[in-house]
Amino acid sequence: MGWGQVTCIRKRGSHLNPHERIQGIAGTNWSRTEDEAISDLESGTNTFFTLVGGAQAEVIVATHLGRKYLKTTADGINPDNLLALPECS
Repeated sequence: MGWGQVTCIRKRGSHLNPHERIQGIAGTNWSRTEDEAISDLESGTNTFFTLVGGAQAEVIVATHLGRKYLKTTADGINPDNLLALPECS
């Protein structure tokens, strides 16, 4: 894959609740669980980005209380780029 645009997310619980974990991300003709995406990013196998409101932001791995999770780099426009995406079907 290399470089993929994330077009939707899968979450447990409320889609817009920032405290609910993202379970997976997907784009055109591909999907990854959160753990797979974290592994891809850490190994350099794949990279991911969002395009929300015309602004592109890179998906990165962050850690909170010892737990790794996905987020986007700060783009100064939308702090919740992943949460702004629709739920995957």
